Amino acid sequence: MCGDRVIDSHCHLAGAEFVHDLAEVLARAETAGLSAALCILSADEPEELARARTLGGLWPALRFAVGVHPHRAGAFAGRAGAAADASRAAARTTGAVAIGEIGLDYHYDVAPRDVQRAVFASQVSLAIELERPVVIHTREAAADTFEVLEDAGQGLVRGVMHCFTGTEAEAARALALGLHLSFAGILTFPKAGALRDVARGVPDDRVLVETDAPFLAPVPHRGRRNEPAWVVATVSALAAIRGVPVEAMAAAVTRNFDSLFGVR
Repeated sequence: MCGDRVIDSHCHLAGAEFVHDLAEVLARAETAGLSAALCILSADEPEELARARTLGGLWPALRFAVGVHPHRAGAFAGRAGAAADASRAAARTTGAVAIGEIGLDYHYDVAPRDVQRAVFASQVSLAIELERPVVIHTREAAADTFEVLEDAGQGLVRGVMHCFTGTEAEAARALALGLHLSFAGILTFPKAGALRDVARGVPDDRVLVETDAPFLAPVPHRGRRNEPAWVVATVSALAAIRGVPVEAMAAAVTRNFDSLFGVR
């Protein structure tokens, strides 16, 4: 970004999609001006946790979040505490700065909804115990997501709504809970006008950007495997939406990232 620094607040660099060209992906991120990123790890997938060590060696500024995704909650039916135990152990071995991504997904319903809620609540409680922020995944489940955050969060929860695509009312409710809102490449899609309206109104100190790589590549890369370097397209779009210079937008999201996840 012409010397400006920026961050990617959510990516999946430990996924199998990046095994064969990880060094090149990280080099492109550095060239694009990224100073840090948050890599999401699945707490119950040993392969991802093992790759974290390699990632940390290649990019020391990389930070990690660990959690049991709602799609994987079914394995913990009747034993939600075991999901929290898995996340606790993974956080310890990886030095994770956040618990996530965790939450609810009612679009695919891969796991029963009651199981998802129990697993989600157990990990919110863990985040409070460990004094870590949460990284929230919610899809077609906003009401129940907020209910769990309010009940299990005890007014102490902090964190980010990852890949936010909700309404203005949902944004207001998340902000009232003290959460940040992170916008992904969807913000650049032609039909995302309503989302751009939401992004325009988020306070300067609560907005983040992400790639969700390898998913959701922004325009002009749409349809390809996403990677952290391409977060600059989303930052540029967000700056235009909010009527500020790209440099100022990049600086704001970097400050917010460091405030939420700490300076490494």
